[in-house]
Amino acid sequence: MPAPPPALGNAFSLYLDLTRFAAAVMVVLAHVEFFGLIAPHAWGLLPAMGREAVIVFFVLSGYVIAATVDGRQPSARDYALARLSRLYSVALPVLLLALAGAFAVRALAGRGAESGYVLDQLYLYLPFHLLFLGQHWTLSETPPLLLPYWSLCYEAWYYLLFGLAWYVRGRRRLLLVGLALAFMGYKMWLLLPVWLAGAWLQRAYRAPWMRPGVARLGWLASVLLFAAWVGFGVEEALRAAGGAWWPFPALPLGSADRYLADWVLALLVLVNFACARDARFGALARIARPLRLLAGHTFTLYLSHSVVIGLWLAFYPHRRGAPGDLLLLGATIAATTFVLGTLTEGRRDLYRAAFARLLAPGGSARPPTPAGGPGT
Repeated sequence: MPAPPPALGNAFSLYLDLTRFAAAVMVVLAHVEFFGLIAPHAWGLLPAMGREAVIVFFVLSGYVIAATVDGRQPSARDYALARLSRLYSVALPVLLLALAGAFAVRALAGRGAESGYVLDQLYLYLPFHLLFLGQHWTLSETPPLLLPYWSLCYEAWYYLLFGLAWYVRGRRRLLLVGLALAFMGYKMWLLLPVWLAGAWLQRAYRAPWMRPGVARLGWLASVLLFAAWVGFGVEEALRAAGGAWWPFPALPLGSADRYLADWVLALLVLVNFACARDARFGALARIARPLRLLAGHTFTLYLSHSVVIGLWLAFYPHRRGAPGDLLLLGATIAATTFVLGTLTEGRRDLYRAAFARLLAPGGSARPPTPAGGPGT
């Protein structure tokens, strides 16, 4: 979930920040219901948009990654530093926290047997998860207490694929992109069009397509269509159709089992983004500071809330649906997000400097790209 660069324009950049935060909240609400903290359907359709939120993230990610390399032409090294620091500044600390939490759950609460094989073979699974290999081919692995980690496996390898396609030339590009695709496997192929849709929109959309009034009507129509999508359960029908049409029963779809619905939803997200860019939502500038603050913690919220919920259920006598317990849980998630955010997204410069030393030719790192460059 890369942060929108300043080059996107202030109003649209703020809109993307708002979208990112809202999508992360939707994922949290989805997991509140998924883990049984509230009764099914107790909050209506609010917790029913977790998958949709992830698709929004994928389209937004493709758009922003294309924007970061467009015009400013960062080097391949700058691109690698930006993406590595973005991923690992959050993934590494939260992964270590989740593993420590899983050990605590097993030792103190006598639970977590289903993740015991990971804890007993950390020498294998720690590098496995740090390389984001959990969704390759028929694999379906997420770290203990980190259910949202599956999407990072897609993101990380889409970053690599885009970098190879953008920076490598000639036959080497065909070879390396082909090898990367072959290694990624069919699940990542199925959701790749969703991520590439965002990149396509950024590349194709250089000048305004609509007048502001028309764009605002289009934006409102896309929001109403999204509400209808959720309200009428369109995803469920398309998910069933996608499973029925899948011609390889020996290859489980796993996290890509909603691929058909994801493709259709990606088109709706593209319409929403295109209209929002032309709509000139200048009023968002009035809340720019809190929006930037929230957006600066979105990745941490997205990844860490699952750890908080897992530990909460292991150590706290939660009363299902009790307002007091849910408010306390929400406050705990918020506090954890902001504390962790100072150590994760707030210290991304340290990770960037560390990777700069690792990638420096001859062992001497050159200064990182200044703020506002491709590392955003």
